Amino acid sequence: MKPQFLLAAILALIVISADAQRRRRGNNSNDTISSNYQPAELFSPLYYSEKGNAVHAANGEPGPKYWQNRVDYNIDAVLDTAAKTLTATEQVTYTNNSPETLQYLWLQLDQNTYKNTARSNFVTGFAPGPNQHTDGYDIQSITITNGKTGAKADFVVTDTRMQIRLPKALAANGAVINFTIKYKYTIPGNFGNRTDYVQTKNGKIYEIAQWFPRMCVYDDTRGWDTLPFLGSGEFYLEYGNIDYKVTAPADMIVAGSGELLNPGEVLTQQQVNRLNTAKASDKTIMIRDVNEVTNPSSRPAGKANLTWHFKMLNTRDVAFGASKAYVWDAARVNLPGGKKSLAMSVYPVESAGNEAWGRATEYLKKSIEYFSEKWFVYPWPCAINEAGIAGGMEYPGIVFDGITDKGKELYWVTAHEIGHNWFPMIVGSNERRFGWMDEGFNTFIDIYASDAFNHGEYAPKRDGEYAPGGGNPADEIVPVIQDPNSPSIMTAADAIPEKYRHPLTYFKPAFGLVLLREQILGKNRFDYAFKNYIAKWAYKHPQPDDFFRSMENGAGEDLSWFWKGWFYNNWPLDIALIDAKYANKDPKNGVQVTIANKEQLAMPFTVEVKLKDGAKQRTYFPVETWLQNKAITFTIPTTTEVESVTVDPDNALPDSNRKNNTRTIK
Repeated sequence: MKPQFLLAAILALIVISADAQRRRRGNNSNDTISSNYQPAELFSPLYYSEKGNAVHAANGEPGPKYWQNRVDYNIDAVLDTAAKTLTATEQVTYTNNSPETLQYLWLQLDQNTYKNTARSNFVTGFAPGPNQHTDGYDIQSITITNGKTGAKADFVVTDTRMQIRLPKALAANGAVINFTIKYKYTIPGNFGNRTDYVQTKNGKIYEIAQWFPRMCVYDDTRGWDTLPFLGSGEFYLEYGNIDYKVTAPADMIVAGSGELLNPGEVLTQQQVNRLNTAKASDKTIMIRDVNEVTNPSSRPAGKANLTWHFKMLNTRDVAFGASKAYVWDAARVNLPGGKKSLAMSVYPVESAGNEAWGRATEYLKKSIEYFSEKWFVYPWPCAINEAGIAGGMEYPGIVFDGITDKGKELYWVTAHEIGHNWFPMIVGSNERRFGWMDEGFNTFIDIYASDAFNHGEYAPKRDGEYAPGGGNPADEIVPVIQDPNSPSIMTAADAIPEKYRHPLTYFKPAFGLVLLREQILGKNRFDYAFKNYIAKWAYKHPQPDDFFRSMENGAGEDLSWFWKGWFYNNWPLDIALIDAKYANKDPKNGVQVTIANKEQLAMPFTVEVKLKDGAKQRTYFPVETWLQNKAITFTIPTTTEVESVTVDPDNALPDSNRKNNTRTIK
């Protein structure tokens, strides 16, 4: 043969062979279907920008040389209800476990967000009124102590951060520095949002949070993480023990994070007895009931002020509520392995009653028990549900929920806010940069908590944080994805406009995990990998890549296509049933279906064949269906006549066009 004829013959054989292969495994219809999908773009390799290392291992776990710094606080605070101020002395013990020496330290000063010059006034678009400001922190002194001697520290305040410039660098690998901060600030009124006071029938309620200078995190990713507090981006904090005392008027109840160390000094003997009863009771026990709130005998007599002493171990933060108006109840929390904790609620008489806060402790108790059994055991001796106007804010061991919340709204907000004790109070992710690792993960776990509570009394969860319109989340996420102005999940928390904050920080990541659990990995593989991620990163600082790698390794699946399409981009999905007919026009030969992926994201999917005798059969197509193809033709075995064929029969996928999902067989 001449060379040109030989080449033509070889090419013809290749085409015939490829066509035969397509017929055997399903026909590729890429050339005949209009589609925006590009397999090479979604499944491109080299997804991770860096290899794993000795600190953050390639399998998504802390590496053999993982380190993080530690901070312990000892605080004496005075709540002045006449002047509306908090004055405190804070002793800080900071341990530098990093491999670097530190010439300076950085702290967060969140109360400075209320100053009229604060960056948060401008960046977030919030325009407070002329009387909705404070002077922020008044730092009276900072003293670095060395044994019995002390020296005044050189410090500089910049918005909500403070730098302490050390006279001598803090050595690496475990060196410790001690310093004392004396400060005061005016407590914001009802404009405080996360920390405030508000008048009720029997007195003011104070919600005191972000109330002491806290160390910034120094980590292997950015060194000092000094993003200012602007509002949406919340917290990134180091772990340690916090021992704190709050001196307040004697007629007030103080409900604080951690264990109350001196109940005999601040409670009546009757209240101490009732607390002990509650610790052994699954039924809610009243510690101070509605009729006792205005009775002076419900408080210890003889002193103008009392000092409440709390301690919380291995925590990022603490907060507290204080009021003479509190009704107080409690019940035992039953944890795996025979462990116990205590759930408590404090609220004004206006919020009492079983249709409202009378069930708050039940909601709290059941949520903690569910999360502990399902994901990771709650580690602290008590948890508090506090009623005020912060209206849904979380801190370790205490949540501030809405004073007017009732029924399912109160249950949902309670489950959500206490769920934050898992993300990010136990798994210490960086909320200020990656809000989705906080709000998204927590929204995800409380979806299932709603299903479990009291046989689904308030299920399914369809409040404003998940399926905002109350419908099918797979359908409700579509407008978010299709909105050309919508940022991606990975956008910095404070850079997400308020319009998109819930859809992108709460809803989309939560629904993404639902897709992973129920459509991509399956419940068993997902739960195993997710629990492993929580256990490995408990009380540590994971980065997004740690989560992505951990899920891939634990579940045994390359999910880079999903992280790329769902988290880093808002790529839409449209799986279309192009054609459905009997193979060779005979039902006994099966149904031949042609299915196309018409948009940028791919997903595994299910095809349901409904037979004319009423039976249904389903075929699962893995994501590898789309590894090379924009469209595929496949024969589904059948032996009897077929009525219809449907792609995604449960409407579980975020399909942007459901009108092209079903075909009848003629």
